[in-house]
Amino acid sequence: MKRRKHVPLRSCIACRAKLPKRELIRVVSTPEGTLEIDPKGKRAGRGAYLCRKQQCCEIALQPGRLSQALKSKVGATEVAALKASVSSLIEEAAFESQTASPSVANTQGLA
Repeated sequence: MKRRKHVPLRSCIACRAKLPKRELIRVVSTPEGTLEIDPKGKRAGRGAYLCRKQQCCEIALQPGRLSQALKSKVGATEVAALKASVSSLIEEAAFESQTASPSVANTQGLA
């Protein structure tokens, strides 16, 4: 029998939904003290995870919520920069999901 590969689960800091790590956006507080989005999930530092929903982004990127999750002070300017980056990631993901799924007519060879 083949063993199934372990899929790590993480919780969104806004809605507390447990999802596979790859489906979430990781925000990391680096050892240098900067906040960054970590697309590969490998950067050193304390991380927090967000769903790829705009509603969760708004809740999670409040300075108090993010500071608590990262256990460090987060400034309003850092949050504003992160909001813009996360919003663009969410929009890209939505666009890719729309273009990646072929229409029913194309799958049946009617196009």
